[in-house]
Amino acid sequence: MRALVERYRDRLPVSSSTPVVTLGEGDTPLLEAPRLSKRLGLELLLKWEGANPTGSFKDRGMTVALSKALEDGAEAVICASTGNTAASAAAYAARAGLPAVVLQPEGAVARGKLAQARALGARVLSVQGSFDDALSAARQLAVNGTHTLVNSLNPLRLEGQKTAAFEIVEELGGSPAALALPYGGGGNTRAYVRGFVEADAGLPVILAAQSSDRDRTLASAIRISAPAHASEVGEGLAQTSGRIVTVSDEAILEAWRLLALEEGVFCEPASAAGVAALASAGLEPGTRVVCVITGHGLKDLETAERETPEPAVVAPDPDAIAAAAR
Repeated sequence: MRALVERYRDRLPVSSSTPVVTLGEGDTPLLEAPRLSKRLGLELLLKWEGANPTGSFKDRGMTVALSKALEDGAEAVICASTGNTAASAAAYAARAGLPAVVLQPEGAVARGKLAQARALGARVLSVQGSFDDALSAARQLAVNGTHTLVNSLNPLRLEGQKTAAFEIVEELGGSPAALALPYGGGGNTRAYVRGFVEADAGLPVILAAQSSDRDRTLASAIRISAPAHASEVGEGLAQTSGRIVTVSDEAILEAWRLLALEEGVFCEPASAAGVAALASAGLEPGTRVVCVITGHGLKDLETAERETPEPAVVAPDPDAIAAAAR
C-alpha cells in the first residue's frame, strides 16, 4: 500500500523533498449497509474511517501536517483535543521523532483516546476549562513560535482530510447524492466539500449532524460548543445545498446500536451522528447516501460498557450454556 501522501501527491501541498510521515493511513472501506438501507429507505454506504491507523479520520490530515512540520524544521507539535486529534498527533509525532503536547479539556475525554495519546508518548495536560479554552491556549503557543499547531485550524490538516472524498468518488465512479457526517469543529465538513470540488465529480448534498446539546453531549468527539470552522461550514453547506441536522443524544445512541447490531460496525457514539441525521433529513426514497463513520468504538469503551448487557455467568456445562444463550 502506498502512503496517502504518495497516492495523492499531485493534489497535496507537498514537494519531492517533503519527508513523508506515514502509518499506512487512508484507503478505508466503503461498506454497503443493506439492513440500514432497508430500514431507512435509502441506498446507504458507510465510509469506515475507524480503519485508519489510530482508529479515526484524523490520520488523513495528520500525515500531511506532520510531514510538512518535519520539512519546515518544527521542534514540537501541539493540539487541543477531545481525543481523536490527540491520539493521531501523538502517533504521527512519534513516527516523525518530534515531541507532542496535548491539551485536553478536564474530564471531557474518553479514556481510550487518552490512553492512546499517553502510550504514544505525548505530554498530556488537562486544562481546567472547555475545549475552546484549550484551543485558545494551543493557538497562542503556536503564535509564540514554540510549537506547531496541528489542530484543523492548520490548513494542511484539511488538505489531507479531503482525500476521503477522492476515495469515495474513485470507488463509486462519481459523487453520491448526499453525504452525512458528524459536525463538531467543522474541519472535516470543510475538507469533504473541498475534496468533492477538486474531484470535479459533482457536489453531494452535505448533511452536517450535530448534537442538540453541544456542551454536554455523550458523543465526546463532537462536544465542542463553538465550532472553529462554523463560518466556512455555512458557506460549504450553501455551496452544496446542504444543511445542519440537529439530533438528540438518544437518536445518536440508537444509530450507534443499529450500526453495531445490524451492520457489524462498532464505532464511537459521535461517529453515528450522520446515520442518526438520516431519519429526519427528508431525503427522497432510494437516495444514494454515504455516511462517514469517523472513529472506532474502542475509542469510547465507557459507552459500550454502560449501554450493553453484562456477561452472564454460567457453569462450564453444555446444557447450561445452551440454556443461557437462548
